[in-house]
Amino acid sequence: MKAVVALLLAGKLGKFLATGGTMLLSIFTYAFVYGWRYAVGFVGLLFIHEMGHFLAARQRGLDVGAPTFIPFIGAWIQLKEQPLDAETEAFVGIAGPILGSAAAFVCYLVACNNGSSLLLALSYAGFVLNLFNLIPITPLDGGRIVSVVSPRIWLFGIPMLLGVFIWNQSPLLLLISVIAIPQAWQVLKNRDLTESAYYQADHKVRFQYAFQYLMLATLLSIMAFEVHEALRLK
Repeated sequence: MKAVVALLLAGKLGKFLATGGTMLLSIFTYAFVYGWRYAVGFVGLLFIHEMGHFLAARQRGLDVGAPTFIPFIGAWIQLKEQPLDAETEAFVGIAGPILGSAAAFVCYLVACNNGSSLLLALSYAGFVLNLFNLIPITPLDGGRIVSVVSPRIWLFGIPMLLGVFIWNQSPLLLLISVIAIPQAWQVLKNRDLTESAYYQADHKVRFQYAFQYLMLATLLSIMAFEVHEALRLK
């Protein structure tokens, strides 16, 4: 009995270390560059974003691991079992940007109320982070969301990703490209892929996710621009 309890505790400890330990590592790393207050806030925004995915996956009955963080890469949750259809994938995919955007908006409202430059900067980071994640290409959230509308939309994500790379030559973008381009090529090469059972969905469902995606992308674009201008004037 004691051995069983010890194994259970070890499993819980391992999960805590994977999330709490990597969170602390990220805070510690970001603090060297941006200061500890910004580091705590930024990692907190990442955590809220990932918890959106986590809670959505749990709601759909998927076995999912707690968030894991890597400094200057981001964070992710491990789906231990894959969604059975594109609608479930889109449901889990859009939950992160929705919850993450809500957290950024709260930072923005509080910053407007008390004039905090720190919270304003954090809100900008949150808006930009979630907007970037809406680029319609896997493995980003946007690619998972639009898959229920049509995987062919991934083809539009490639030039968008290229545009972001021209603006900011980040190694992370190269890593995303390594994963994204072969998948987009499969859509172009295999036209029957979009007709598979996985991507079948009711027209109402397709419209619902397309509408949510476009509204969220529009809102984030407006807020990112507004906060950018506000920070520029400070």
